[in-house]
Amino acid sequence: MVIGLDIGGTKTRGVRFENGEPVADEIVGSSNVQNVSREEAAAHVAELFAKIGRGPVAHVYAGAGGIDTNEDAAALAALIKPHVPGARITVVHDSRLLLAAGGASSGVAVIAGTGSAAWGRNDLGEEARAGGWGYLLGDEGSGYWLGREAVRHSLRRMNQALEPDELTRALLESCSIDDPNQLIALFHSPSTGRRFWAQQARLVVEAADTGHRISQELIDQAGKDLADMAAQVLRQLRLDGPVILGSGLGMNVVRLQDSFRNHLAAAGVTDVRVLDKEPVFGVLRLVGEQS
Repeated sequence: MVIGLDIGGTKTRGVRFENGEPVADEIVGSSNVQNVSREEAAAHVAELFAKIGRGPVAHVYAGAGGIDTNEDAAALAALIKPHVPGARITVVHDSRLLLAAGGASSGVAVIAGTGSAAWGRNDLGEEARAGGWGYLLGDEGSGYWLGREAVRHSLRRMNQALEPDELTRALLESCSIDDPNQLIALFHSPSTGRRFWAQQARLVVEAADTGHRISQELIDQAGKDLADMAAQVLRQLRLDGPVILGSGLGMNVVRLQDSFRNHLAAAGVTDVRVLDKEPVFGVLRLVGEQS
């Protein structure tokens, strides 16, 4: 019995595997303590285990954003431990799940979701990472980054005394406000946060698909930033691929995928794949590598 957890900035997905087959698959709110309070994270972990069943478990393998130190891993493991007494608990950065789900033991995994990061491993077991610093320091190419850039674009137009354009109108409607000037207070308000603004990325994608030039440029820049992260890790590990793109934006936004591929191709990287299953399903491969 193995339980895999994929803990992102907006949700936690848990899958219970019995003899290698998924028998329970549930989603609850985020249990990443870098995005929610410890109390909220603990409540979501408890909710998840109540849904997927506690029972005897041999191994829990969790991937989460922001796992940068042993202390980070231990703090998350402490939230999980009461629900699986006696189980082995492994906590890693969520990019490791992505690489394994892509069927690779070496290469570079790129997360493009609420946040962003690139992580890689070569055949010698050497590891390297780029990005993943969180929304205050980076997260270029992420959902949060796109949402924030939509706000910045709208405020620039306001400062230039220009009428709201297609993207700004969509943003105002989504935020239930009627003046771009209100975006400033709303952006800094405790009532919104990283998850709220990451959700506004869909407005940029929709505007780009209808021909809005600035939105198209933003998504191209997001693809370039993600490609630059991947290329950096490839150089550090002396790899030429594969590069596997995953998470919400990476797996679902074709325009972003195209930009990502094009910028990597310009750098001479051609083995680029888009993940076709959720990262949590990489857990079985990772557990197998440990046994």
